[in-house]
Amino acid sequence: MRSAGHLERHETPLAIVTICAGVAFLVTNDALAKLLTERYPPIQILFLRNLIAVPIIAALVVGLLGPAALRTRHLRLHALRGLMMVTGAWLFFTGLVYLPLAEATALVFSAPIFITALSVPLLGEAVGWRRWGAVLLGFVGVMVIVQPGGAAFQMASLLPIATAVLYALFMISARWIGRAERLLTMMLFVMMFPMLYAAPMAIAFWVPVLPGDMVLFVAIAVLGSLGITLIGHAFRLAPAAIVAPFDYTALIWATGLGWLIWGDIPLVWTVVGAAIVVASGLIIILRERSPNR
Repeated sequence: MRSAGHLERHETPLAIVTICAGVAFLVTNDALAKLLTERYPPIQILFLRNLIAVPIIAALVVGLLGPAALRTRHLRLHALRGLMMVTGAWLFFTGLVYLPLAEATALVFSAPIFITALSVPLLGEAVGWRRWGAVLLGFVGVMVIVQPGGAAFQMASLLPIATAVLYALFMISARWIGRAERLLTMMLFVMMFPMLYAAPMAIAFWVPVLPGDMVLFVAIAVLGSLGITLIGHAFRLAPAAIVAPFDYTALIWATGLGWLIWGDIPLVWTVVGAAIVVASGLIIILRERSPNR
């Protein structure tokens, strides 16, 4: 029988490949969504993505876990998390209308900063001076990207930052869900409630969908679902401190796709700020990995 340590070492490469694939799927999903924002309101894109994804995920839940896995003991919490998700996704998709993909992605990566800061009042966690220092460093990185008061400043830059705050709240609230809840069950409700919330606004501002664009809507539903599932599975295969840094490969994908599709070349300050944000996130992750934690 293999030891737990041997199993962990054996699964670590698979976990890294899994999260890298999941991140690639999610960034591709964002790039396709940015293309769709040229013709459709962000709320309609969000609604249609989830409308297509929910039956797919429900079929996976029933097929892999059985009909009983469709039930949850945390319906109200899922409803609240769904509100966070739909608002955050709408803000991000709206930001994509005005911002390059790489810049919007870099700003969203300020989420670990907000997770650390909000863990104090919401989870009662003790945060030492090293982590607070990393939080302040991360805010410096965000300010470098946004450049408030500068000629390059756009109010739209605040939208991905707001998304990062809501994502942080979404991730923290996952701590309040029992460990018995299956990942696919959680994902089903994460997609279902935003769909329900987005429906009235999507219908009110509905733009007829071109037949050729349905392929893109199906693609973002599949890519988004795959990305979330793979990233969640990666964190089950190996410790978070090992897996989490590879989430930053999204910046590579976002920069590459932004250049390939729109010809976007990141500004120097965007690159510098993104590097600072990534450094702050890595400091937080490495601090969590410390044997004394």
